[in-house]
Amino acid sequence: MNNRLYGNLIFELSHEGRRGYSLPRNKFSQYEVPAELRRKEDAQLPECDELTVVRHYTNLSQNNFGVDSGFYPLGSCTMKYNPKINEEMAALPEFQNLHPLQPSTTTEGAQAAIVMLEKMLCALTGLAHFTFKPYAGAHGELTGLMVIDNYHRSRQDMQRKKVIVPDSAHGTNPASAAVCGLEILEVKSGADGLVDLEDLRRLCSECGDCIAAMMMTNPNTLGLFERQIPEIAKLIHGCGGLMYYDGANLNPMLGACRPGDMGFDVMHINLHKTFSTPHGGGGPGSGPVGVREGLQQFFPKVSPYHGNFAVMLRALAYILTLGRDHVKEVGPLATLNANYIKESLKDVYELPIDGLCCHEFVFDGLKEKSTGVTTMDVAKRLLDYGYHAPTIYFPLLFHESLMVEPTENESLETLDGFISVMRRIAEEAKMDPDVVKSAPHNTPIGRVDDVLAAKHPIVTYKQLLNDKD
Repeated sequence: MNNRLYGNLIFELSHEGRRGYSLPRNKFSQYEVPAELRRKEDAQLPECDELTVVRHYTNLSQNNFGVDSGFYPLGSCTMKYNPKINEEMAALPEFQNLHPLQPSTTTEGAQAAIVMLEKMLCALTGLAHFTFKPYAGAHGELTGLMVIDNYHRSRQDMQRKKVIVPDSAHGTNPASAAVCGLEILEVKSGADGLVDLEDLRRLCSECGDCIAAMMMTNPNTLGLFERQIPEIAKLIHGCGGLMYYDGANLNPMLGACRPGDMGFDVMHINLHKTFSTPHGGGGPGSGPVGVREGLQQFFPKVSPYHGNFAVMLRALAYILTLGRDHVKEVGPLATLNANYIKESLKDVYELPIDGLCCHEFVFDGLKEKSTGVTTMDVAKRLLDYGYHAPTIYFPLLFHESLMVEPTENESLETLDGFISVMRRIAEEAKMDPDVVKSAPHNTPIGRVDDVLAAKHPIVTYKQLLNDKD
């Protein structure tokens, strides 16, 4: 059986007595392993020759989709291209072999790198100070909210425990606020996908003395730039609250505008998104928090050390490589790419909110609903054509959300190839919907039961004693 096609487990390639190694003769004395440390039964380990092992894991690695091998339509959220020079800088032994407990006099180079990165982030965001303690984006959100809570406590505004969060926000926003012991007030979006100012005015009128902050992602989760931020900031500051900027979508803002200039007091940045560091699979992350002048005294101690230092080095290398002028091209190019795809597909995919988007946009599934082909089906069919699926069923504002998020790195040819495949899938949905509903067809594993896989994952292998079992 060809394990490249059928995805055998290494245990299924095992043959009793087969070896891929030989240990040298023991040149040392014989030592008995204490009885309490010995296994009662032999470990169930696969027995394979070296070539079988090499081929098995090589085939597995080639089945894994990576940004180096294909286009990720979910882009800067989790999969932005990581230039190899970033990896080389982070892997320098002078950095890689540091230990957080070694004398500070021996880490001056690392400290200088962090100071340099802070100055660059301040210049890019318009804020005055950053802390690099948070380990990830959500950790940064929590840290930023703790800054806000500490600020209000210092003023004896103990009643300020409510945080306004738009209904289009990232799910981590209300979660972080809840973890911080704050109460969430949801503000609605208008028909244009932006914050409903009238609903916000109502909340400020009803809860003004209790409002600690408003959390905003800009551009929002629909990829739309919130054009009324000055008025929003005026309302929140007017009732004594602070403005919090969720920096998860900062990518298209580079070179266009700065949160600090728009009236935001606190923000976190996902270095592992905007500034090009590996993030697929959930990590590693880095979520430094920036504040305007005067709020730095309220930074909490959320960890004893700086966060993921290697991620900071990658971000620093990325910014230095681009330089002052080219970093300003990141946002406009990401925005151009997103709008090009959107305009090329909106005749066959439902676009609930038309108009200029930033780095991402959201379709509400296929325009032709009668086929019964869902967003999940489209995502699965994309795998057959060699594309990773975009983000699906988020944001929750639409039933069949399909969020496409190209980055500034992608070429016109890559975008055209993706557009061509998306149009082909839309045509298949009309002419032969079953081929889309039953996708993927060309992957080692077909469509799995997602609920069963989530609730009852099989993460270990237990060798059967005989075929009857």
